[in-house]
Amino acid sequence: MNNYGLNEKYLKILLTNHKFILLLVIIIITIIKEWKMTLEKKYRRNRQRMVILNELRKVSSHPTADEVYEMVRKTLPRVSLGTVYRNLEILSVMGLILKLEIDANQKRFDGKIKKHYHIRCINCNRVYDINPETVKIDYSPDNPEGCKIIDYNFHFIGLCEECIKKNSIHKTSSSDRYKSKIRKSGSNNYR
Repeated sequence: MNNYGLNEKYLKILLTNHKFILLLVIIIITIIKEWKMTLEKKYRRNRQRMVILNELRKVSSHPTADEVYEMVRKTLPRVSLGTVYRNLEILSVMGLILKLEIDANQKRFDGKIKKHYHIRCINCNRVYDINPETVKIDYSPDNPEGCKIIDYNFHFIGLCEECIKKNSIHKTSSSDRYKSKIRKSGSNNYR
């Protein structure tokens, strides 16, 4: 017996497992570093990309690519819309921003990459962050189809505080509002 109340046999097993776990962690860290270096070589940091990233991190409004373009033009007046679109995609692939496909018409972007949820207001179409600690989601990692869930990504639909205060709450159901938007736009792409 030693100071920890463990017999020598169990202590050896424990130390051996710790060495294995430590080795595994070192291997994983090495793989992640190599993957990041590969991404950085493929997508070198440039001034335009860094300005786009900084502008996105300054706001919490989840702007569209067009809105990001307008923000970036204040710093880089000669930047093209195509450059902004391309760099938003690259930043998303690199995991430096989130690409939100909340609206069927437009993608939105988020500079906050820590896991959190979003809510889109059905009146004003603004997107807000929701603290993940305020929402409880239970799911089983195994489902009847035999698939294994490794992550989930969804958003909430509702009314923002501002629209509630303005009393602009529609008395129709959300599906009626959705159908009404389709009729107004004259598009059948939502079905």
